[in-house]
Amino acid sequence: MGFWDVIGIMFSFVMFAAYLLVLFLVVRDLFSDSPRPGWVKALWILAVLLFPLLGCLAYVLFYGQQMVIRESARRGPARDDVADYRRSANVDPAERIAAAKKLLDDGTITSEEFQLLKAKALG
Repeated sequence: MGFWDVIGIMFSFVMFAAYLLVLFLVVRDLFSDSPRPGWVKALWILAVLLFPLLGCLAYVLFYGQQMVIRESARRGPARDDVADYRRSANVDPAERIAAAKKLLDDGTITSEEFQLLKAKALG
C-alpha cells in the first residue's frame, strides 16, 4: 500500500464522516420542524435514504436558511441560561443575602423563603 492509497483512504473516511454529520443534521431538522406535515417529512426521509448525497444536498439547498434559524432558536434559551448561571455564580454570597434581606424587609418574601435563599447563598 502506497502513500497515495493511504491518503485516499483517509480522504474517504473524512468525506464519509462529513456525510454522516450532514445526514444526522438533516434528519434532526426534519423531526424538529413541527409546522411541516408528516407526509412531507416522510418524502424527505425517503429521498435521503434512496439518494443519500443528492437528498441531503437538496434538503440543505431548499431549507438551509430555515435550518439555521431553527438551530439558533433552539440554542438561544440554553445560551441565556448559561449566561444567567455565570452571572449568578460571580455574585458574592453576602450580596445575595443582603438582597434577600431587603426583599424580606419590603415584605416581598416570607421569613421561610428568606431562610431558603440564605441557605442557597451559603451553600
